Amino acid sequence: MSFRTNLQYLRTRRNLTQERLAMLLGVSRQAVSKWESEKAYPEMDKLLMICDLFGCTLDDLVMGDVSRPSGASTAASGTSGRDAGADATAGESGGGSPDDADAANDDADDPTIVGPATPAIPFGSPAAQDVTGYDEHRRSFAMRLAVGVGAIIAGTAAAALFDDTASILGDSPLNDLLTFACIAVGVVAGLALIVPACMGHAAFRRAHPYVEDFYTMRDHETGARRLAVAVVAGIAAIMTGVGVTTWADGMLGQDDGWPAAVMLLACAIGVTLFVWGGVLHAMLDIGGYNREAEKEAHEREGRADFYDVLTGAVCGVIMLVATIAGLWLLFTGAIGADGRMDWDAAGDTAATNLFWLPWPIGGLLCGIAVLIIQVVRRRGDR
Repeated sequence: MSFRTNLQYLRTRRNLTQERLAMLLGVSRQAVSKWESEKAYPEMDKLLMICDLFGCTLDDLVMGDVSRPSGASTAASGTSGRDAGADATAGESGGGSPDDADAANDDADDPTIVGPATPAIPFGSPAAQDVTGYDEHRRSFAMRLAVGVGAIIAGTAAAALFDDTASILGDSPLNDLLTFACIAVGVVAGLALIVPACMGHAAFRRAHPYVEDFYTMRDHETGARRLAVAVVAGIAAIMTGVGVTTWADGMLGQDDGWPAAVMLLACAIGVTLFVWGGVLHAMLDIGGYNREAEKEAHEREGRADFYDVLTGAVCGVIMLVATIAGLWLLFTGAIGADGRMDWDAAGDTAATNLFWLPWPIGGLLCGIAVLIIQVVRRRGDR
């Protein structure tokens, strides 16, 4: 068999289209099409990736027959006989010839032959492999994102130690400086983890818009247990902080300073566990990852789904109107204290206090619009 025939066989065995195989290998669909039409040949690194993906050797992929066992894929075709089963067994122990082994595989499919011959097993493991490094990326992204969020909250917790009313330094001119420094360090440290993590995730999605689902049922069960442990541990950490704060307030009459710092630190630990467990579990859904990545790829290529574009446009218009309305209320005070329009607007505080109202209303309208568009979309798909 030729390379192109072997590639076509392996691809169809795994139920992969040319486009999805190209995504796995980081090439264009046209490149895979040229390989299978023998108009071009992949480079060595791509050949090795194909071998890793389908679990075959380079010799079998290029010159052998991957639809047969590795021993038969390099055997010369020709001689066949009714005693091929015994000869093939002898060949495996060193006393048979390659032709006999090949004949044994040919006769294995003949219903008239009765004997110890073993049917030919298609070469190449059908099990999916993590050739893109998705699992390592998943764990790294979840950890950096979770620790980054926790670092921001932890910085606020450290700042609470230098609260003017209950600073651990007492009445010191350094309190304000240390408060700002703790918050700044926490924010900088958090963003230093979150921003590169998000950028790396976006780059990974662009480089690998399709990932074959290699997770087993056991992996999903392990992920569910890990999420449950993270949620329970996070809640326990937060409840511990609440307990310490309550004790300090009741027994010591103090709720600012170190009790607040303990509470915020407990929240930092809890939120870190929530984010870590949630992201790890969510990214087990490779099907969802592929759908989102494919949608982004289509948007970059100008092939975005009509309903997605419509949803974005409608929500964008709604939130734009909400923003204009909110700013208008904030700067003009055009609503009187009685709730009616007051064009005199002589600094009425009621309007200023209600300036935030258009945004939640806009969010609610966006939700309603999305539901309506999805219903129309599903009816159209039928």
